[in-house]
Amino acid sequence: MISGQPGGPGAEEGGDAVRTRVAVDAALTGSDDPGRALAEVVSALEGLVRAAKATDAVELAEYVVEALATALARLPERVTVLRALADRALAAHVTACRLHQGDPLRLARWLLTLQVEHPEGPQVHLTDYAGTLGSAGLTAYREAVEALCAALPVLEFAQRPVFDRHRWAVLRVTEDLAEHLGDVELQVTALAKDLSSGWHYLRIATLLQEAGRSEQVLEWVGRGLTASGWRGVASRLVDVAVDECVRMGWFDRAVAMRMRIFSNQPAMDTYLRLRTVAEHAGSWSEQRDAVLRRLSDGASDVAVNSVLVRVLLHDDQPEAAWQTAVAHGCTDEVWAELARVRSADHPGDAIAVYRGLVEQALDDDSHAHNEALVVELLAQLRTLFARTGRQDAFNSYLDGVKGRHVADRQLLDELTKRGL
Repeated sequence: MISGQPGGPGAEEGGDAVRTRVAVDAALTGSDDPGRALAEVVSALEGLVRAAKATDAVELAEYVVEALATALARLPERVTVLRALADRALAAHVTACRLHQGDPLRLARWLLTLQVEHPEGPQVHLTDYAGTLGSAGLTAYREAVEALCAALPVLEFAQRPVFDRHRWAVLRVTEDLAEHLGDVELQVTALAKDLSSGWHYLRIATLLQEAGRSEQVLEWVGRGLTASGWRGVASRLVDVAVDECVRMGWFDRAVAMRMRIFSNQPAMDTYLRLRTVAEHAGSWSEQRDAVLRRLSDGASDVAVNSVLVRVLLHDDQPEAAWQTAVAHGCTDEVWAELARVRSADHPGDAIAVYRGLVEQALDDDSHAHNEALVVELLAQLRTLFARTGRQDAFNSYLDGVKGRHVADRQLLDELTKRGL
């Protein structure tokens, strides 16, 4: 658009606009140094806008911004220079819009088109356009954004995401608008377009939690747990839900969720979380019985039985823990923990455990990486043998270890450092 007629008041302004458009096209198609040529164009645009000389400055700025946004996608090697120029051109557009109040509906359409068709382009900040858009323009912008977002298909759980330029652009615009408006529902609408993993459900639940919407938090947690089959990120989802349940005083619901997570993933951390909330609910005695039954039923699994041993140790039942470990076994880490406890009153049992761990570490094909562990276990053995008055027996055992591994210089050096 060129304002004015030849020889009339707008002739000079129209000539400036035409020259600017021609300069942009020339810089992008025929200039040996497009960065420098475009910088001159943007400077000229800024001058026109500041002087309020061009009555069609808004459309001119839009032309320059669109050209630079297109160039950003076409000339990735010049992205740094072009992005800085595009940001300057968009800032000039903001100023032009303030000086030359136009159709807010037209502006809303242009802003949305720029972001969706040129997602690599300059970042639009709606706050800069608030006064120009007004209520009518912002309403039209929102309606158009919501329509675009609604048309996007939802990525269901376990569906593999594929990069889609249009989809990414629409979701970014929707989230930016939601942030501008402080609209949690709109933000959830955008996030809910990707439910391909439990982490996306967690992000939505966390957002709603921060907004203080307990019922919606629990709804999204429930949907996430159902979709994931209580696997993967389930424990994190339950953490969020339990926080809300406790805050609302719904302790039975919190305990039930903690119990299900523990049943699916028996471990000390899930046990301690269950115990904490059950104690708050005043139902720990009942829940503890259920916990012990669950672990006892799985005692044939060494990992599960190891949890049972640690639970018994945590509950100050060392004898029951020892008998459970002897009956069904446990991991090396738990055997070592059990031996430390057992050494106080039953040093002979602890000696047997430590010797077994030493031999296992030495027989392991990767024992070259376990010298520190072997030395530490032998140091524990020395202390226990000394307490039982059997120092000579320890010395004999240590000599045997050294003799069997005389070629392992690293092990022997580590033993020497520890005085063994």
